[in-house]
Amino acid sequence: MSETYYAGGYWGPRQESPEGCAQRLEGFLRGLSTLDSSFAHWYETAKSPKASLKRPLRPDREELTRLVQKNKDPVFDDLGFSVGGWNGEPLAHEDCGFLIRCGSHDARTHNRCVFSLPSRGANADRVLTAPVLSSTLRETAAAWAPDWGVAMSHAHRDLVDSQRVPKSPYVGWVTYLAQHRGTVPPLPAPVRVEPVEGKGTLIVLTPQRFTASNPEHVALAERVRGLLDQAGLLKPL
Repeated sequence: MSETYYAGGYWGPRQESPEGCAQRLEGFLRGLSTLDSSFAHWYETAKSPKASLKRPLRPDREELTRLVQKNKDPVFDDLGFSVGGWNGEPLAHEDCGFLIRCGSHDARTHNRCVFSLPSRGANADRVLTAPVLSSTLRETAAAWAPDWGVAMSHAHRDLVDSQRVPKSPYVGWVTYLAQHRGTVPPLPAPVRVEPVEGKGTLIVLTPQRFTASNPEHVALAERVRGLLDQAGLLKPL
């Protein structure tokens, strides 16, 4: 069975208003629309696909502010807001979506923007590439200013999870580290390091599709993880 992938950005407590979160979401939707046709149109998640298709997510500040306010945690003020989006693709293996928690200032709950990605088919062939996943994390960084982010396969995550320090960054196919974490050290080929202007750094392990079934890929990820850890860049949130 082919591996499935996800991408996400994560940050600690950050109190933000509905208007502030809506402004970030507006920029996020605008940025995503330029990356791939799969990301051009989004719909608010609902109880059914039919209901969701009646609720388009437009990059309109006033509409998004109302949406964010509507999705405020019903019990705890400090848990912020949750917003979900779906791209409306009718085939389950080709659809994608995102789930965002923003404005939480409870130390026990992390804010995040996490993507589910297509698993196979034409959309997956385009999206599951180093350029598109790098751009996805770049837009996530620009909009949400996360502490760290990653695009990786679930199989790779499961493989390394038991060795990971809780709440520390994963090192996957594409990794994002915020600028305040420190300077990325020299890394071995074929790893590519790309700056995200004023925000942080993207680290792309390989231009090919990274798979946990490839021992060379896993060994490269572990080597890079060790170098980043030695440089002090992988401290827990």
